[in-house]
Amino acid sequence: MKFKKTIVVFGIIIFIISCATNPFTGKKTMALVPNSQLFPTAFQQYNQFLSENKVVKGTSDAQMIKRVGQRIAVASERWLDANGHQGYLKDYKWEYTLVNDKTVNAWCMPGGKIVFYTGILPIANGETGVAAIMGHEVAHALANHGQQRMSAGLIQQGLAVAGNIAIKDEKSRNAFNQYYGVGTTVGVMLPFSRAHETEADKIGLYLMAVAGYNPDEAAELWKRMKANSGGQGPPEILSTHPSNDSRIANLKKLAPTAKAEARKFGVTSFRK
Repeated sequence: MKFKKTIVVFGIIIFIISCATNPFTGKKTMALVPNSQLFPTAFQQYNQFLSENKVVKGTSDAQMIKRVGQRIAVASERWLDANGHQGYLKDYKWEYTLVNDKTVNAWCMPGGKIVFYTGILPIANGETGVAAIMGHEVAHALANHGQQRMSAGLIQQGLAVAGNIAIKDEKSRNAFNQYYGVGTTVGVMLPFSRAHETEADKIGLYLMAVAGYNPDEAAELWKRMKANSGGQGPPEILSTHPSNDSRIANLKKLAPTAKAEARKFGVTSFRK
């Protein structure tokens, strides 16, 4: 019992002294790895990635990725400044890269390094679809989701080590390891990841709308994503992402709110 109380107190102390604030929700989030350490590491990994992959330059698609990215970055700064977060992006070093790869994916590293794979462009089906993807990926970075996942992983690992030290009986320790791994993954880490995806969907809609792109397209994008996957996927409870159907329904529900948010910035019509 004394050990359990010590772990709880230790966890509370770590959480209090290692928190950041999500500018979009105002909630405290875990930040065991500070951005001052996270960003340089991300930039180094990004440069290494580019050196090992085929970067597409000078094409209309590459120019589109850069154009959309710049508009989303401007929209991000406008929204943050208007909501009392001036200077939030001062350490971001935006870069937008298209990579020749059939993988259906795109990502944004902490600090603003963005990669699109050519394999996702047919599903994006144009600039507005790219904006929906871009807004979502940028939202992950702005809301510090990478930082939070790393922090949660460190806590998960730390508690596992603590449990192995505290439990002396080998049989009990083996049972702990078996159930702890499954329990924390299915019961904590996966729901944590799905919540991040849903939050990034919402923030991404706001950003694309403020940037002048129709947020209605996001739901259409995910219909195409669903069709591309053949409707296949693990049960939502065992996935890092919400199901396609959940995502589509949520995006449809949020689109009018995103349009209302855009009107605050004088955006009353959207690019074709």
